[in-house]
Formats: sequence, structure tokens, C-alpha cells
Amino acid sequence: MDWHLIKGGFFDGLDQEFEAFRRLATLRRVKKNEIVFFENDVCARSFYLDEGSVKIFRVSLHGKEPTFFIRSPGEMFGLAEVVGGERRKCSAQALADCKLLEIGRDEFLALMLDHPMLSRRVIEVLGRRIRYLSGQLENLMTCGVPTRLLKLLLCLSHDEIAQARGGPAEVPVRLTQGQIASMTGSCQQTVSETLSSFEARGLIAVSRQRITLLDPGAIMEALSSDES
Repeated sequence: MDWHLIKGGFFDGLDQEFEAFRRLATLRRVKKNEIVFFENDVCARSFYLDEGSVKIFRVSLHGKEPTFFIRSPGEMFGLAEVVGGERRKCSAQALADCKLLEIGRDEFLALMLDHPMLSRRVIEVLGRRIRYLSGQLENLMTCGVPTRLLKLLLCLSHDEIAQARGGPAEVPVRLTQGQIASMTGSCQQTVSETLSSFEARGLIAVSRQRITLLDPGAIMEALSSDES
């Protein structure tokens, strides 16, 4: 089975743990827009994303769908509730055709007991995700839409920016303006106008849901000046 270990992903540096995981995991193919799991589902499995992209979201009482995370290849998702034995707090939906490696809760917990470094990685990842959500809450309370949008683009493109070494970096997932709005606490019209202003300033290029950061350094400088 051609399963990939993404460098910089969840299992980076954990080759032995990844091999043990692969022996227990099963392949699941998910079509674009298909739901992987629903909010309030019993947490029976967690997932390694081998190909594609997945959004983690909730549906509010008013019908809105705030998106909290976008999962990319190499990432695990559905972790927190599986470890805690709780029902799902969010839903997960494929943004593109996906290949997932899924593992049962009992098998994953046993794997963590047998491999302390895997347990440590789970703690590290969940800690980063809590800090990310805390930062998003702070951004909503203190930052305008342009700042929130720039921070989101930088966050989504972190690995690509490192590889580009100062050159243009493409946001690795295709997002509609509506999806971007749901991640920044804004509306589609405001996102459209803000992206257009970034293009006019030469910060980004937009084409068919593809966003390229033309000058990540200039974006970081723009954020620094906004926050100073």
C-alpha cells in the first residue's frame, strides 16, 4: 500500500511509530464534500490525512458554519475526543478527494502506551492547536479583517514559506471566499474586497481559488506595522 510519510507532518521523526500505525490502520477514500464525521458522533476512530484536505467546522444555531481548522496531508485529526473518550465537538468534511488512514480508538490508545514518543507528539500537537484557537479568539477581539486574513494565509502556508526561502509561496489548499470568511469571522464580500486590496499592493495573486503569497516577507512586515 502506497502510504506516505510527510516530512514536517505528524509522524516526522517517528518512523518506527509510523510503521506500527500503518500496520493497524485501514485505508478510507473520501470524495470531495463528503462528511468524514459529524458533530456529536461517538468517537471510535482517528485519522491520518495522506492525500487531500479536510475542514473541521461546526454548524451554529443560526445556520452559520465557522471553520476552525484546515487539515493538510501529513496531519492527524479527530484526536482530542478519541483520547478523551468524548463525543465529537465538530464535524469534518473533505474539501477535495482524500485518502485517509483511520485507526480505532482502542488500537490508537494501545499504540500510545507502547510508544511514549507518540504520546508526546499527541500532547505537543493538541497543545499547538489550543494555542492556535486562543490566537484566533484574540484576533477576533483585537484585529481587523485584513490582519486576520493575512495571519490566516501565513498560518496555512507556513511550510511552503519555509521551503520558498523568501520567494513566492502558494497557499497549499484551495479555499472559496466563503470558506475564508468562515475562518476569519467575516463575510464573503469583505473577504473579496480585502483580497483585491492585497493584490493591488502586490502582496498576493489570486487565480481560481489558488492564492500565492508573492512576498511573504512584506506580508510579515505589514503585520508588524499594523500591530505596532
